[in-house]
Amino acid sequence: MKIHHRWIAGVVAAALAATLAPARVRAADDLESLRREIDELRRRDAERQREIDALETEVQRLRDAQGMPQPAALPSPAAAASALDRAVGALATEPSAPAAPVSSPALVARRIGSAEIKLLDVSFDTMLAAGGSTVPDHEVEELEGGDHDPQRRGFTLQQAELSFTGAVDPYFTAEAHVVLSPDHVELEEAFFTSTSLPWNLQLEGGYFLTEFGRINPTHSHAWDWIDQPIVVTRMFGGEGLRSPGARLAWLSPLPWFAEFQVGVQNANEEHTTPSFMGDEAIGGRPAEKTNTGSMKDLLYLARWKNAWNWSGGVTTQLGFSGLFGPNATGGDGRTYLYGTDMVWKWQPPDHFRGWPFVTWQSEIMRRDYRAAAYVDPEDPNADLAGDTLRDWGLYAQALWGFHYQWAAGLRYEYAGGSGASVDGRQNDPRRDDRHRVAPLIIWQPSEYARIRLQYDFDHAEFLSEKDAHSVWLGFEVLYGAHPAHQY
Repeated sequence: MKIHHRWIAGVVAAALAATLAPARVRAADDLESLRREIDELRRRDAERQREIDALETEVQRLRDAQGMPQPAALPSPAAAASALDRAVGALATEPSAPAAPVSSPALVARRIGSAEIKLLDVSFDTMLAAGGSTVPDHEVEELEGGDHDPQRRGFTLQQAELSFTGAVDPYFTAEAHVVLSPDHVELEEAFFTSTSLPWNLQLEGGYFLTEFGRINPTHSHAWDWIDQPIVVTRMFGGEGLRSPGARLAWLSPLPWFAEFQVGVQNANEEHTTPSFMGDEAIGGRPAEKTNTGSMKDLLYLARWKNAWNWSGGVTTQLGFSGLFGPNATGGDGRTYLYGTDMVWKWQPPDHFRGWPFVTWQSEIMRRDYRAAAYVDPEDPNADLAGDTLRDWGLYAQALWGFHYQWAAGLRYEYAGGSGASVDGRQNDPRRDDRHRVAPLIIWQPSEYARIRLQYDFDHAEFLSEKDAHSVWLGFEVLYGAHPAHQY
């Protein structure tokens, strides 16, 4: 029996050996194949590394030969991950912002070549002010001389502006702005601008605000304060200086942004050219209605605008303006306006939707109004000798965006002059000595809505009490697509 068992065990062992031997051989073959593949990959990797090293050596040799700066070192993966973590952390700590509204599509668009041209964007801006003053309404109206200022106690509809903008074709763009009020509709601007003139030239033509300084060519909804600066009202009137004409600009090749502008416009546009041939003369003098008979009856503009970008998110703009033309006192009457303007702005590179920021803006301007002699054919006692009425003024304002959606500011203004008005300069609301201090706080929940609270302290010679205290609360909403104003 034992012999039988031994025979069976021997047969089983022989069978197992016969079965496992080919498997061992196949496994050994597979291992050898993998080993050869790994060696081949290592060889190829070493060969590519040698090629990369050779190329880097050649690039470095060429950089050294041409004196080129060394490239910045790439951040390590760990540093990149750390920067990403910080950015994500900063976003997580920022207050939640309202979702930006979807921009309105153009009413009409067409494709010219490879470019799609939007022919018409439409926007509507409404500004409403409410408040009160320690002086009666007829003095408030003189204190707040701008047509978009709050001109009475209670509520004032400052502006309802309908704007149309778009591209005419590959060579011109065009804008039109219409101001609506309860009792009339008024064209504010309608002009075209070239987009493809050679030699860095740009032509503008139509009916537009004169590009003198900062405030005059800008619509009221782009101002930081609720009311127009005093000196701007005195020089350019309540609605701003504007008339039909043309303006040519040249962007110079200087190493900073430097643009020269020359312009020519009508001087006799009644209430929109008050320092020239308007419907009233300066200083209470009689006005003569005159027509444009020759080139000397037009007003001429010269402006030099400069801008710089500094490190640390600081930008600066400095401008110089000059304007001259005839005035309404007669054939010998001439007006000369000079001014300089400055903007300084800080906004850190990692700002969140424009906050924080600090902005300083100032303008100073002077007017020499050479009034012609006046002879009254019926009353010799009413005759006036020729005289030069000199007026000047300034404003300086600082605005601090101290928290997302919030900003606070302070503006100081002065306006005065020399040369007599008919009823005495101290009794002339457009020429007396004035001081104003106006602190302001702004809450801007989005770029399409703004609420402002402003206090005005006015000291003016024409006031019965000399001092006035006024508080204004302004509401503004804008919907649609409105073109950006100048920096």
